[in-house]
Amino acid sequence: MTRPWTMRETADEYTELLGSPHTGDLPPHPGLTGGPVYLDYNATTPVDPRVAEAMLPYLTDFFGNPSSDHPHAVEPRRALAEARGQVADLIGAEPGEIVFTGSGSEADLLALRGAVLGSGRSRPHVITQATEHPAVLETCRALRRLHGTRVTVLPVDSDGLLSPEALAAALDEDTVLVSVMAANNETGALQPIGDLATLAHDRGALFHCDAAQAAGKIPLAVEALGVDLLTVVGHKMYAPKGAAALYVRDGVRLEPVVYGGGQERGLRAGTENVALAVALGTAARIAAAELADGTPARIAALRDGLQRRLTDRLPGRVRLNGPAKNRLPNTVNVSIDGVLGPELLAAAPEIAASTGSACHSGDHTPSPVLTAMGLDPARALGALRLSLGRWTTPDDIETAATALVRAAARQ
Repeated sequence: MTRPWTMRETADEYTELLGSPHTGDLPPHPGLTGGPVYLDYNATTPVDPRVAEAMLPYLTDFFGNPSSDHPHAVEPRRALAEARGQVADLIGAEPGEIVFTGSGSEADLLALRGAVLGSGRSRPHVITQATEHPAVLETCRALRRLHGTRVTVLPVDSDGLLSPEALAAALDEDTVLVSVMAANNETGALQPIGDLATLAHDRGALFHCDAAQAAGKIPLAVEALGVDLLTVVGHKMYAPKGAAALYVRDGVRLEPVVYGGGQERGLRAGTENVALAVALGTAARIAAAELADGTPARIAALRDGLQRRLTDRLPGRVRLNGPAKNRLPNTVNVSIDGVLGPELLAAAPEIAASTGSACHSGDHTPSPVLTAMGLDPARALGALRLSLGRWTTPDDIETAATALVRAAARQ
């Protein structure tokens, strides 16, 4: 089947495709046809049409409040429970441990602020590390500013990894929470979460893991990892923006992030957005099927092919940023000597990707992540983040490599 999706497939056609999560079995995505090759899946993913189709009835027919006591509430309540179970299944949790939120940043806020204010400590201590997402780092700064929280930000090594020894040395009797991401959004580096969580628990601290980039890309099991709190984000795994969840281990006490009617275990009040919950649940179910059928290995092979093409065609100029093996299967971050990342992408309009730098009034500054890893400014400014996904094809990889090599040769 090669025709593009529409959002109004017949029920029979849609039912048939629901059983085929493989990219090779899917039609081209309507949002990706006719444009540049999309290699920015770590920034956001296109909504899977199966996800859009699943959520549509809850925007139209099934409008009821799931907390109501009449027939219009029955289907929304059932769908909300099913979605909670699907998200739980993806990470090996219990359905009652899943709290729906409006974004990954909100889930991180609930985890960090909730743990600190729920601890009852007069001056609690939080530990994180230098390459965390701003949702964690800025929340830590706010906790220090507004609540007198002690915050320790630990350094990382040249691969962007936090050493267990550094964490062990930083833990003390007042540490209430350690927050370390599963996978870095720029380099794909995978942190040793299990080892870090064990150390935190040995000192009586909770452990939060922002798994926004990891969930759906690699297997995650909260019990095996030993985490108490874990963030899942919908728009990183083919659901719409505005759909996310926080795993809260049963028994963990958090201060609510939104007060009100007691929804979401009393931690996030407000009438639930059933359509977005269904979208997140459907995305989680499809991601779980892909993890089981070898999709990560297929994507990793495409990623390695892209990196190899660049290295072979630009000999001596391509440098990998981050670990070569211990990283997400879809992510490659490279610097090309002699060229700025933003200028390279501007000269290669055939692809849509990201750099690791920020631009302020035309002046580029190096990525804080790459700077924390010890990269010199020139290399950090030359970085490209190329992130692949469900609809990436071998032809896309060849197109992207050719465009980048041609652009680099002009510099």
